[in-house]
Amino acid sequence: MHIVHVSIRVKPEFIDAFITATIANAQGSLQEAGVLRFDFSQNKDDPTHFMLYEVYRQPEAVELHRATVHYLTWRDTVTDMMPEPRVGTKFQNIYPTDADWKA
Repeated sequence: MHIVHVSIRVKPEFIDAFITATIANAQGSLQEAGVLRFDFSQNKDDPTHFMLYEVYRQPEAVELHRATVHYLTWRDTVTDMMPEPRVGTKFQNIYPTDADWKA
């Protein structure tokens, strides 16, 4: 398992466009064989702060994800919407165990 939390800040004037682009990316991501989860959340107290929660079957699935048309389209679309680079943090799975995850 490979888990990544991606913290993203968005310029206020781009919130709606960012949400639209990111939903399209999430929907495409969930069609990938190596992706188990691709959750997209917005901070209730700061609507310019978003979080992606990505769970991959193995680390190699991340590179396959980054080569997809939907990811490349998302990346190129949202880059200028962010006032600062997004921050990805890798996590190790504990529970449920890797074997207990359902596809």
